[in-house]
Amino acid sequence: MNIAYLQKTSLIDYPKKISAILFTQSCNLRCPYCHNPELVKPELFTQTISEDYVLSFLENRRGKLDGLVITGGEPAIQKGLIKFMKQVRDMGFLIKLDTNGTMPDVLDAVINNSLADYIAMDVKAPAGKYPLVSGTSPDMSMILKSIRLIMGSAISYEFRTTWAANQLSANDIGEIAEMIRGAKCFALQRFSPSKHLDSAMLDYASAPAEDEIKKAAEACSSLVNELIIR
Repeated sequence: MNIAYLQKTSLIDYPKKISAILFTQSCNLRCPYCHNPELVKPELFTQTISEDYVLSFLENRRGKLDGLVITGGEPAIQKGLIKFMKQVRDMGFLIKLDTNGTMPDVLDAVINNSLADYIAMDVKAPAGKYPLVSGTSPDMSMILKSIRLIMGSAISYEFRTTWAANQLSANDIGEIAEMIRGAKCFALQRFSPSKHLDSAMLDYASAPAEDEIKKAAEACSSLVNELIIR
């Protein structure tokens, strides 16, 4: 795997667990609001760290860490992901996988081999707005297949959407909730200006207004079991 960085401790990225975070390098989407451009743009890539380094670190943190969060970039495009997850699982750690849902065959392998204890999938937009929000035109049948796989599994999960007011409306959020109707958890994440793949987002993007958030929450409340606003 191409591993860009290892954050050695986090109290917030894995719900109710103490974790380390592994960031994979490269992504198959180009979301303009992405706050990890150094994991997406090849010209910003730095030297990777080895899987052996991460495994050695985890070995020394047995009993101190609950689990490992694997995020990116997009972890599912890494050819060595399944093998690496098996190694981490064999060490007794919980695993949370973050994904954009474009690689359902990889998710199927993760689920069928019981390699993840928690999956967080980003649902970027309603189908018609995926090119705008993701910066590409992914196969929506793959996105929908990933949603079905996750919801049909016994694994803890959340779907999440980053909401920039210039990209999505409250009605769009309602359409996303329809896509994941019956989901255990849907997290709405307010856009927060920082560094972004498209630096122009700092000039024209903002978090949604509170009345729009309230409108979206009302639209989603009957469609998902739990709605979290972040």
